[in-house]
Amino acid sequence: MVAFNLANTLLTIILSGILLGSLPESVVGQNCGCAADQCCSRYGYCGTGNDYCGTGCQEGPCYVSPSSGVVVADVVTDPFFNAIIDVAAANCVGKNFYTRAAFLEAANSYSQFGTTGSVDDSKREIAAFFAHVTHETGHFCYTEEIDGPSKDYCDEDNTEYPCVTGKGYYGRGPIQLSWNFNYGPAGKAIGFDGLNNPDIVASDVLVSFKTALWYWMTFVHPVIGEGFGATIRAINGALECDGGNPDTVNARVGYYTDYCNELGVAPGDNLRC
Repeated sequence: MVAFNLANTLLTIILSGILLGSLPESVVGQNCGCAADQCCSRYGYCGTGNDYCGTGCQEGPCYVSPSSGVVVADVVTDPFFNAIIDVAAANCVGKNFYTRAAFLEAANSYSQFGTTGSVDDSKREIAAFFAHVTHETGHFCYTEEIDGPSKDYCDEDNTEYPCVTGKGYYGRGPIQLSWNFNYGPAGKAIGFDGLNNPDIVASDVLVSFKTALWYWMTFVHPVIGEGFGATIRAINGALECDGGNPDTVNARVGYYTDYCNELGVAPGDNLRC
């Protein structure tokens, strides 16, 4: 995820997340600083109703889709994870940074990741997540975007999450979190100072995986039912979709279909954006 900066693209994703989903059932989760009867929304705000307890709800009496019964750890096995990271060269920074244990610990904070819908739906979501992670990090080789410090990812018009002088909001972590308007709310939701300390995403592996899953559950999970192509658009938008970069689209699709085959599930329709 490098330059997801188009306001209309973000609005489309947010609206689709609000509109997506069937009638939920209520469950009780942990409290993240909100009152016991309030939900912590995808953006880290407290409240009630669909905008807070619906899609992307992190904690509290969230509305969730029926569980598929899938246990993420049973799908993301040691052989599955190691087959990805083993491709990275020995001198890759990420080789000794990313771990399956850290991923699973982070996933515990996002109970709807890879667990909703049918069993096949859950496996497709897990395959999609790791397809994007594989592409974004070069098989877990990189913790930061190549030449990231030389790039400007500051949206100066965003007054809610203003850039801090001297801090860079370039891609870091498994999904390469980028831009101040993502670091700010990610930090608020997870519990770190995203604007003043963006570097932690590339130095603390648990925070790193949590930011990837935060972004996924906030922007990608709501469109997962539309096919893998919709997940590409949610991550990199016009930079790759609509003919923007067909080679990278093909690379992501290739990883996705490979992982679907490995997990014994059909990849589904609408693979490209």
